[in-house]
Amino acid sequence: MRMSQLWAPTLRETPSEAEVISHQLMLRAGFIRRAAAGIYTYLPLAWRVLRKIEQIVREEMDAKGGQEMLMPVVQPAELWQETGRWDEYGDYMFRLKDRHGRDFCLGPTHEELITALMRAEVRSYRQLPLRLYQIANKYRDEPRPRFGLMRGREFIMKDLYSFDRDEEGLDVSYRYMYEAYERIFARCGLTTRAVEADPGEIGGTANHEFMVLADAGEDEVVYCTACDYAANTEKAESAPPPAPAARAETPPAEQVATPGARTIDEVARLLGVEPARLLKTLLYEADGQPVAAVVRGDHELNEVKLKRILGAKTLEMASAERIQSVTGAPVGFSGPVGLKGVRIVADPWAWAVADAVAGANAADAHLIHVQPGRDWQADDIADIRTVQAGDACVRCGAPVAAARGIEVGHVFKLGTRYSEALGATYLDEDGKAKPIVMGSYGIGIGRTMAAIIEQHHDERGIRWPASVAPYHVIVVPVNYEDQRQRQVAERLYEELSAAGVEVVLDDRLERAGVKFNDADLIGFPWRITIGPRALAEDAVEVTSRDGSLQERVPVEEAAAFVREQVRAALSA
Repeated sequence: MRMSQLWAPTLRETPSEAEVISHQLMLRAGFIRRAAAGIYTYLPLAWRVLRKIEQIVREEMDAKGGQEMLMPVVQPAELWQETGRWDEYGDYMFRLKDRHGRDFCLGPTHEELITALMRAEVRSYRQLPLRLYQIANKYRDEPRPRFGLMRGREFIMKDLYSFDRDEEGLDVSYRYMYEAYERIFARCGLTTRAVEADPGEIGGTANHEFMVLADAGEDEVVYCTACDYAANTEKAESAPPPAPAARAETPPAEQVATPGARTIDEVARLLGVEPARLLKTLLYEADGQPVAAVVRGDHELNEVKLKRILGAKTLEMASAERIQSVTGAPVGFSGPVGLKGVRIVADPWAWAVADAVAGANAADAHLIHVQPGRDWQADDIADIRTVQAGDACVRCGAPVAAARGIEVGHVFKLGTRYSEALGATYLDEDGKAKPIVMGSYGIGIGRTMAAIIEQHHDERGIRWPASVAPYHVIVVPVNYEDQRQRQVAERLYEELSAAGVEVVLDDRLERAGVKFNDADLIGFPWRITIGPRALAEDAVEVTSRDGSLQERVPVEEAAAFVREQVRAALSA
């Protein structure tokens, strides 16, 4: 490919819409253009990268017994209604009607559709196991699409579904996919960490997210500094509080005036106590019913954990009017003491505070000397707090650290959730019908491309790993109008092309600085520079984008030298 023909509309300035580095660089380097919020056009350079990522995915899926297929994007509502997810997905789902008024959706995922296919096609245990996958567009109406390809409304995803006879078979499929994901991301040049995660709307028993640790990550993960425990903060477990030391009986609870003190910090300053002595009582509506969640004042409530504990389909903060009607007090003065007609869920760390301060359920008032079990009761005592850096690991007790992460892959053990709902069964050796045991395994292809940039860039632009680079080599004559430079450039371009190296010749009549800047911005792994100084010695300059190579090579040897560099990198 010649640079004069390659459509790579680079930009010198960063567009104002770009927030994270991958979004900025993909726009500036001419990889993507925005069509609408969360919807992008992939230009030729991006499409080459995506196809390479897809090929790596295909090779690893096929190696683990996966068979590629393609399912429709438009899905009938009836299947989603059978599993109950037509309503659960809510506004995240793009919905439409055909000319006959029948309901359809643009598939945000394909569990329903492929399970219905298995229901129609699988009859016997002899047909299992099956591992079927596709690479296709998905559609989710994100309320706040952002960060370029990180969170879009239209995106490319690989989703594989496994179908087994029993849990032992599912364990095998799950392990195969877990291992395949480790290889996929390593081959893409990514450093990832598998973390335990909440299954969300997909459901299932066990699951892991594959996270790329990067500052631009939307998710926060915690990981142990001593053992291999790691989890998304939505899932991370909190170690139990230490057993309380023996102490004298707490004095009776007493109401004190706290005029205008609504927040934890305001109450702590006013009463001269540490935030850890306070009880934070938060009112929610869970499926329309009031719920009080109680955590320690210096801790944060984890809404995902709370929703899971409650088994609720919907969870939202109670309005000020609802809080007033339930507690008898305005926002900021809620407490668990004397709270009636409300399910109370307490975090163990809050339940362990023996001499606490809590809202008095009265305007401008709090209670001091509040004792759990004596002054207030909890319907549930469960881990509902967000784990923080420095907390003790739930497995080994060592401190945990926190980092931002980009989710690039997710593996789920679905069990029989979908097969039972949709009636997908098989006949075992004894002729008895049993539900198919399923797994689901997804990779965001575009998000993986963005994550690679987040881990591989510098102040000049992208630094693509060779395995996914749009082209491996760029040949840059400093002055293409110079006959000698042009002849050497054309010769190397032809030799590398004939050797199967993906190469671009910058034949533009531009200044050398423009060419070098574009080469660095786009991120070609190797650059061959043809200039008057090196040519005076019948040589060219070969440099690598990652800075590991800078060498003057004779013209006669240059093509073979660079070809070997590419071969070695691709076979590593």
